[in-house]
Amino acid sequence: MAKRGYHHGNLRQELVAAALRLIEARGPQGFTLSEAAKQAGVTPAAVYRHFEGREDLIAEAARQGYEIFAEVMGAAYETGQPSALAAFEATGRAYLAFARRYPGHYIAMFESGISIQRTPELAAAADRAWGVLQRAAEDLSQHIPPEKRPPPAMFSAHVWAMSHGVVELFARNSPGTQSPFPAEELLESGIGVYLRGLGLIPPDE
Repeated sequence: MAKRGYHHGNLRQELVAAALRLIEARGPQGFTLSEAAKQAGVTPAAVYRHFEGREDLIAEAARQGYEIFAEVMGAAYETGQPSALAAFEATGRAYLAFARRYPGHYIAMFESGISIQRTPELAAAADRAWGVLQRAAEDLSQHIPPEKRPPPAMFSAHVWAMSHGVVELFARNSPGTQSPFPAEELLESGIGVYLRGLGLIPPDE
């Protein structure tokens, strides 16, 4: 394909799509801007009309990922309503679903080393996404006596850590790792142990 200096379509988005494919195949450090430009069918010089460098391109992929993540988490939260427990558990499962369905975005968001503070737009998108999980945690925490109630930010961070750990170890086919249980079951049981410790669900018979 001949490279084009000018592009009549949405070159910015085509470059993001190319970067996502390369990130998924090679990791966030495994490609150059020239390779992204080649996949988009333009010269490397054309990339600089939209991005200052590779990290800016990855940051935009991460921003778009957080926008999708916020939608996925929000939909899960609403599906679980009006039960605070069901809504909370649904957001944990949504984390796994997002990582599997959008691996390129997931890697750009969590494995690229790009700070969410790199741009105001990226920070705002990340805040919206984590706000859903924190809201679900806050709703559920109202069922805990005040003297035993952890801060919602801590509550949601615990579930984020569990979800992220299950994804990284068992849901993305990491080399050398294998679980005897599906990732969903691992996460559900882990959240169950955590919520029992807080007295939010009854102990097993």
